[in-house]
Amino acid sequence: MGQKPQIETRFERGLFASRWLMAPMYLGLIVSLAMLVIVFARELIYYAPQAFTMTSEEVILVVLTLIDLSLAGNLLLIVLFSGYENFVSKLDIDETTDRPPWMGTVDFSGLKMKLIASIVAISGIHLLKRFMEIGETSAPLDEPQLMWLVIIHLTFVVSGVLLALMDWLTAQTNRH
Repeated sequence: MGQKPQIETRFERGLFASRWLMAPMYLGLIVSLAMLVIVFARELIYYAPQAFTMTSEEVILVVLTLIDLSLAGNLLLIVLFSGYENFVSKLDIDETTDRPPWMGTVDFSGLKMKLIASIVAISGIHLLKRFMEIGETSAPLDEPQLMWLVIIHLTFVVSGVLLALMDWLTAQTNRH
């Protein structure tokens, strides 16, 4: 067989180089992570002085809010690292640093499962916070809103189960 035409080779190199167009999006996610840190710090600074006067339910709601923000930050890091390594370039950092063990090993399927698991956890925490607020406020219970929150959460859970099932079926098919 003959060599590829030069125009095809150039096109393929340009196509491969286009992955770097994702880099500004990852920079935007870093800014988003900084925004989460600011909101986390603001919440902590606001509520920490009130700790001695808060009820246990109020403290739990604050802690759930902080956990929610932390999970969102973890989700951002997973998407940042895995997305960059899977679609742009490998991170050239020393193995002796505090490199998480999953870095470089999470493929698109694993990223998808971590993403849906994080979304389910965040949704579950938000739903738990809403349930804990029942009877705590003077506002009447908004049953339709609560019903939709449960439906949305269950949709995330079912989506996660279906994604896991599809991955399992794909793995079973690849074995043959």
